[in-house]
Amino acid sequence: MSAEETDRLRMGVLGCADIAWRRTLPALVADATIEVTAIASRSPRRATEFTDRFGGLPLAGYDTLLARDDVDAVYIPLPGLLHAAWVERALEAGKHVLVEKPMTASHAETARLTELARARGLVLLENYMFLHHSQHTAVRDVLASGEIGEVRGFASDFTIPPKPDGDIRYQPEAGGGAFLDFGGYPVRAALHFLGGELDVVGAVLRHDSSRDVVVSGSVLLCTPQGVPAQLTFGMEHSYRTSYAFRGSTGRLFLDRAFTPPETYQPVLRIERQDHREERVLPADHQFANVIAFFADAVRGGTEPRVQQGNTLKQAWLIERIQQAATVVKV
Repeated sequence: MSAEETDRLRMGVLGCADIAWRRTLPALVADATIEVTAIASRSPRRATEFTDRFGGLPLAGYDTLLARDDVDAVYIPLPGLLHAAWVERALEAGKHVLVEKPMTASHAETARLTELARARGLVLLENYMFLHHSQHTAVRDVLASGEIGEVRGFASDFTIPPKPDGDIRYQPEAGGGAFLDFGGYPVRAALHFLGGELDVVGAVLRHDSSRDVVVSGSVLLCTPQGVPAQLTFGMEHSYRTSYAFRGSTGRLFLDRAFTPPETYQPVLRIERQDHREERVLPADHQFANVIAFFADAVRGGTEPRVQQGNTLKQAWLIERIQQAATVVKV
C-alpha cells in the first residue's frame, strides 16, 4: 500500500439516502484523498446495492459501522429528525461527522453536540453544501464593489412541487416537514450575507393537518440596521432556488442558488437605471468542495469554526421562527 493510500481519510456512510446516491457518494469516491470503507443500512440489500456502485463493505446496522476501527469519519444522510441521535453516537465513538441538514431540531441540542465535538477534538460539520460554491464569492465581490450601492433588502426562495405520498418530508417523526428539510436554505443564505445579528420579525407557516407537518411558509428577518430578509419556502410550488439583493442604486439576482449541478454555469444578473447585464460564472462542484473542506478540517488544515458558529445561529433562528410564526392549518 502506498503512502498516499495510507493517508486517505477513511469514511463510513450511515444510511442509503437518495442524496447520497445521486450527489454525495459520487463526490466522495472521486476524491483521491478519501476512501469509502463501509456503508451501513437497515436493509442489507440496500447497503449492498450502494457498495456495488461505490465500494466499501456493506453493513446491516449503523452501530456496526461506528464500532469499526477502519472508519475515521462518517457521513450521515439519514432523515432529518434522526440526525441528532446518530451524530451523538458517532462523536461518542470517536468519529468526525459530516451530517446533512438539519443537524438537529433545536438550538439546545445543536449547542450540546457542537460542544461534544469540541471537547473530543472532532470535526462536526452540517452540510449546507451551497456555501462552498464559488458563485456566492462572486456575489460577495459585486456587493463589496458597490455596483448596486448599499444593500437595502434581501429575498430568497426555495420551493419545490409536491412530493408523492409517503415521502419522508411528510413524516413528522422522521422528516419533520418542509421547513426543517429545506426552509433552512434561505435562512442560511441570509445569515451568510447579512451577518449573525438577524432577528425574527414574523412568519407564516402552512401546516398540513392530514400529515401533521409544515408544507410551506414565509419568514421576515431583519438586521439591527433595518435591512429586511424576506424568505419563502415550500413544497406546494413550482421549483425555484434563488436569491436577490435590492441596493440603493441597483439590484442583483441569482437563480439556481442552492442546488446547481456541477456542469451548470450560474448567471448573475445586475440591474441599475438604464443598465442591465448578465455575467456567466464558472461551473463549480459544491459537493466536491464541501467534502474537500471537511477532509481538510479533519486533517487540521481548515478551521471550520465560522461555519459551526453559523450553524448555532441558524438553529437559534429556526427556533425563534417557529415560536413567532402564525400557523395556518390547511
